[in-house]
Amino acid sequence: MEASLEAHLDQLLRRHGELRDALAGTGIAGADFAKLSIEYSELTPIVAGIEKLRRARNELSSLAEIAGSSEDRDLRQLAEDELRVLRERLPGLEQQVKLALLPKDHDDQRNAILEVRAGTGGDEAALFAAELFRMYQRYAALRGWRFEILDLSETGLGGFKEASALISGRDVFARLKFESGVHRVQRVPETEASGRIHTSAATVAVLPEAEDVDVRIDEKDIRIDVYRASGPGGQSVNTTDSAVRITHIPTGLVVIQQGEKSQHKNKAKALKVLRSRLYDLERQARDSARAADRKSQVGTGDRSERIRTYNFPQGRVTDHRINLTLYKVDKVMSGEALDEITDAILAEDQAARLAAVETG
Repeated sequence: MEASLEAHLDQLLRRHGELRDALAGTGIAGADFAKLSIEYSELTPIVAGIEKLRRARNELSSLAEIAGSSEDRDLRQLAEDELRVLRERLPGLEQQVKLALLPKDHDDQRNAILEVRAGTGGDEAALFAAELFRMYQRYAALRGWRFEILDLSETGLGGFKEASALISGRDVFARLKFESGVHRVQRVPETEASGRIHTSAATVAVLPEAEDVDVRIDEKDIRIDVYRASGPGGQSVNTTDSAVRITHIPTGLVVIQQGEKSQHKNKAKALKVLRSRLYDLERQARDSARAADRKSQVGTGDRSERIRTYNFPQGRVTDHRINLTLYKVDKVMSGEALDEITDAILAEDQAARLAAVETG
């Protein structure tokens, strides 16, 4: 490792020691204690990795000395064998330390709001949007996450014009954040008599769930309209004015919720979605400001970017950002094989960010 990185590791070890001593004392309480505790807990696994690496280096140095100077042939052979094993382990230990030093996405631990919208392609696009929404629902079930449907706007033919859900559980946003973008489908629609392959699309947005403390919404900045909810084809699904539309005047964002029979519940859900969209706007602005960091990530993060194609006649799914093709479209759509794509994207992103740190 280069000298500058070693100096940084020394600095982290010193800071960890300072935090340990401070937390063991009696002069810190309340918010300061909580803040230092969080920093200490975040540094602890990094420090453990640094210490493990340095122990291995010291052991390497001792074994090299024994292998080069011992007059005991058996001892020398034993040292050479252990030296060979340790030299193979060392790059992995260094890699682990470098990965631990990568900037953390503090939203990774959050729950996520999933929004799926039909794009170009009419009824076929709406059908595909519904299938994508169910794909994420099945994927959530496989991972033991909670999938709470917030709103559905159906077409009456089994398709969704748009649908949203709150997904709760461990590492939800971390695993779903790269799903945002345009998903394209190529297949022969059931209504196509000539057997021609059609191309249509749906847009997916995955937003980190925002808490009240993350985004403050001023009452004067929103307009709330209530009306009677309606189902596919315009038929009334409710006899009271329970549907809620909230317009955020400064940004023009509009959120509609009509899934609940209670106006109060629909308003609460709409505010939750609005808060998450506003938080996501802030997040995107931060990402744009960090131009160098953004270049090291998979894709551009632009919601209009075509990220994946699902080709049903050929049974393949291609993620265009990492040039990955899987010939198991059915298993991807059932949620079973989605982890294969997600794991590959996360590995690519990690490698790109690590390369950026090493060359930067």
